[in-house]
Amino acid sequence: MWSVLKNYTDAALLFLRITFGTFFIYIHGWPILAGGLAKWRAIGGAMRHVGISAAPGFWGFLAASSETLGCTLFVIGLFFRPSALFLFLTMTVAAISDFDSSRGTLHSSFGEASHATELALVFFALLFIGPGKFSFDKG
Repeated sequence: MWSVLKNYTDAALLFLRITFGTFFIYIHGWPILAGGLAKWRAIGGAMRHVGISAAPGFWGFLAASSETLGCTLFVIGLFFRPSALFLFLTMTVAAISDFDSSRGTLHSSFGEASHATELALVFFALLFIGPGKFSFDKG
């Protein structure tokens, strides 16, 4: 019974790319990109958690671009794997920042970082899975 679902893997990947990617752009990417330099500096400040404190506006712009333009490419399946890699790296830095910024117990630290960690893991897995045949990259 379940094996018939294997026939729809590419359609499921298309559905995931469109829905997940669109939500990601709407919730994470575009608000940061449209926020301007002040927002970019605030987001780019997360790089201090990985030992980089110079040019937070630049790093914030790269994160916003990754989350908006990179995710747009992710949705259409063009340069899918490089986009998934950049999104994975962006979410990894966000998870590290969330973990380091929370000043509570170990449990609350993981709780703060869980959303970014989960997103990083999804992008990491999709980096290996690929976009499927309904994409410009065609798997």
